[in-house]
Amino acid sequence: MRLQQRRLEAKDIELQALLAESKERERLLNIILETVDVGIIAVGGDGQRLLSNHQQSLFEVTASPEGLPGRSQESLLMVSGHDRKTPVPLDRRPEARAAHGETFADYQVWLGEGTQQRAVSTAARPLKNDDGEFDGAVLVFNDVTGLVEAISAKDDFLSNVSHELRTPLNSVIGNLDLVLDGDQGLPPLVVQRLEVAQRNTERLLTLVSDLLVSASEALHVHPRRTDLAGVVEASLGSARAHAETTKVSLLMDVPVPLWAHVDPLRIGQALDNLVSNAIKYSPDGGTVKVSARAEDGLIRLQVEDAGMGMTAADTAKVFTRFYRSPAALEAGIPGVGLGLSITKAIVERHGGGISCVSRPGEGSTFTVSLPADGHAPSF
Repeated sequence: MRLQQRRLEAKDIELQALLAESKERERLLNIILETVDVGIIAVGGDGQRLLSNHQQSLFEVTASPEGLPGRSQESLLMVSGHDRKTPVPLDRRPEARAAHGETFADYQVWLGEGTQQRAVSTAARPLKNDDGEFDGAVLVFNDVTGLVEAISAKDDFLSNVSHELRTPLNSVIGNLDLVLDGDQGLPPLVVQRLEVAQRNTERLLTLVSDLLVSASEALHVHPRRTDLAGVVEASLGSARAHAETTKVSLLMDVPVPLWAHVDPLRIGQALDNLVSNAIKYSPDGGTVKVSARAEDGLIRLQVEDAGMGMTAADTAKVFTRFYRSPAALEAGIPGVGLGLSITKAIVERHGGGISCVSRPGEGSTFTVSLPADGHAPSF
């Protein structure tokens, strides 16, 4: 009995130590939760909230209708989309998505309204039990209002500057056209210099237009039934003179007709950017091939070149606005790094996607996925 008693006392001491350690861990966890400046929510496998921190409570006060202090019901919280007005449906709100087992990151919503409205970037990761089944989720809410407003201010600046530059540039181009088109009897050297001025002014106007498109949040597309083969043919025709100058061969492998549900003007713009880049980054000549096929309700459009290529690090950043690879800068290839970001925006507005595969010295392949005829996404 004494031996049993000593064993029980030892077990009791061990349990007391474990309890003290557990309390210390709980205290440390609570300190961390209340110290961080991000909102945190944990939900169980049944979708019910298990815990949330003080910062999350502040977010929910911001999202609560006036006169309803504290945490309101999810259905009453004011959560809107990118336009800051349209309410996000209940089943698409961050907590609801996490409770259904979704994994996401950088999902931005706006909380509240008026001057107190806050932009919040959310992320969620599911929790698994020992059997690998869904057992809840953890959500993080991060206030990015300052960042969003800074980006908006920068875009407004770019837009205003672009608008101001376009008018005088159009005037310069118009007057140069009048001089060159008229029978002025100008000496050949003067004509040559005027043509140089005309080309560079047109290039500057193109860059200004790209800046304006890049700064615009409302990149509108108007999809309709379109023969993509005609769009590809027109794009290659426009690029032929540039390709001949740089000794690049253009190939087209597209079935005729190839119907897609797209905006022909915008897709033509995106394709022009891809083909122009493929030619530009093939300084030693070579071949640029444009191919397209219909599969699984989508159109797969590829622009492939055998040019200088890119590293994996450059490929990961290639669609970032104003990004230019070190190799392109060293080679003195002109550009401002806007074409691919605009192309990506156009493709995504169609409900599609774009990707790039490239290796240094082996060229690049850009693949665009677009909705086929009759499979248009809803906007």
